[in-house]
Amino acid sequence: MDAIPAQLKGRSFLSLSDITPDELQALLSLAAQLKAGTLKPTCNKVLGLLFSKASTRTRVSFTVAMYQLGGQVIDLNPMVTQVSRGEPIEDTARVLGRYLDVLAIRTFEQADLETFKRYSGIPVINALSDLAHPCQALADLQTLQEAFGEIAGLTVTYVGDGNNVAHSLMVACAMAGVNVRIATPPGYEPNAQMVEQAKAWAGERSEVVVTTDPIAAAQAAHMLYTDVWASMGQEDEAEARKALFAPYQLNETLLAKADPAAIVLHCLPAHRGEEITDGAIEGSQSRVFDQAENRLHAQKALLVSLLGAD
Repeated sequence: MDAIPAQLKGRSFLSLSDITPDELQALLSLAAQLKAGTLKPTCNKVLGLLFSKASTRTRVSFTVAMYQLGGQVIDLNPMVTQVSRGEPIEDTARVLGRYLDVLAIRTFEQADLETFKRYSGIPVINALSDLAHPCQALADLQTLQEAFGEIAGLTVTYVGDGNNVAHSLMVACAMAGVNVRIATPPGYEPNAQMVEQAKAWAGERSEVVVTTDPIAAAQAAHMLYTDVWASMGQEDEAEARKALFAPYQLNETLLAKADPAAIVLHCLPAHRGEEITDGAIEGSQSRVFDQAENRLHAQKALLVSLLGAD
């Protein structure tokens, strides 16, 4: 099947930098075809889900994607495996690599993903780490593409915490030739290495801006995006962050600064009335639930590409 980027077969996807800009575009094209039903590949493989963090969209979308491809899924809850009793990651990885065809991992440390990749011998997918959320970024770009068609040259603005979602969005946009602005409170900027990585991908084609001014960042933007102000593992900081992050709320005032055709995204779950208002998430410019649906299609494209298909 010519539309499937076969060059990804057997590889891992731990970050956006594991693929090239051309491969990113091929994945987005494949995801669109899968969503439209013009391609119906099958993939009789077994996916393992090893999730150390809570999950709704990632868990369900990967599971449904694999079932729709004709494969199987094993939910490897760490609390009912030997991982919870201290088995070394290297040993777990070696064993799972002999049972499974692909492994999606949601964890804290990016280094754990690298260890699984090294020792398992099978494709490993980053289903979220503290550093990156590359699968989310695939769905984000798919949603932007659905709204505007050609996305190179557009401007995306993210407001809030410079977290894993911001990191992957920033790199993905830079790879796709999309201008990206990240507006955070002082001290909550994205990881400096991730910023440099995004700027390297952007080159002369697009712009990567990190600022503390949400109003300036939103000017004429084609997409406004936010995430929760306190991510998983930061719950004890949630109350202290509310006042600090209040100027970075995605609300109707901020949306009025953007391009009239701008869309609103949020990776969910949303704390309505905190990082985003009801009016923004429920308004006519919201594509939040299209974005959530696209997790299924983008990840199905990724699975097909990494595993091959009939």
